[in-house]
Amino acid sequence: MGGPAPTPEAVDGPTKPMTFQDDSVTPDEGADTQAEEPQLDPYLIEAARSSRSKCRTCRRKIDKDTLRLGILLEGPYGTGYLWHHLKCAARKRIEDVEAAYEEQAWGEGVEVPPLDDLRELKEVAEKKAAERKTPPWAERAKSGRSKCKHCDELIEQGTWRVILGREVEFFGQTRTGPVNIHPACVMAELQEEHCATEPEELEPGIRANGAELSEDDLIQVLAQIGDVA
Repeated sequence: MGGPAPTPEAVDGPTKPMTFQDDSVTPDEGADTQAEEPQLDPYLIEAARSSRSKCRTCRRKIDKDTLRLGILLEGPYGTGYLWHHLKCAARKRIEDVEAAYEEQAWGEGVEVPPLDDLRELKEVAEKKAAERKTPPWAERAKSGRSKCKHCDELIEQGTWRVILGREVEFFGQTRTGPVNIHPACVMAELQEEHCATEPEELEPGIRANGAELSEDDLIQVLAQIGDVA
């Protein structure tokens, strides 16, 4: 028969809470499960103690000594922090950052940037999101490295490419992302089940997203696409 199930290692000693890689906290091995767990603040800003934690916003590791924001989570095994790069949190969860600053949720010696600087990151992120185009649109290939996602052939530098929407499965969810298509391949791509751009949306969308294109440019690229009705 096997021994007892393994438990994670203590953070700093036998009286400290214990954490998994996802930063949830469980009682110590052998500790009285009825004992009250240490009280944790709702937020914590600190320099990362190692490079093992991951940012829950960008999904990348948080390098040691990089400022991170911990947001308290109560889970089935206890409580613990879910970590975010402080700057990532500013772009996506500014309300939590503001609450942490209001509580001055950092220890002595931790230098945090001005809150207005973090709010500016949020404003820049929102502006970029507002300016982001939604397929379809047309543009000239900036290099010769991109490939047509329909025929898998390279798109020559300076030639037209059409950006259509394509549905993709991502962690069990269906999302729409932009894909590069040769103008000559557009009609065939529009017939594919995974294509998220409707034929009747093509020309109006290209014109709406083509403020930087001349009328001659629009006529040329639409002619290369052909009649998709």
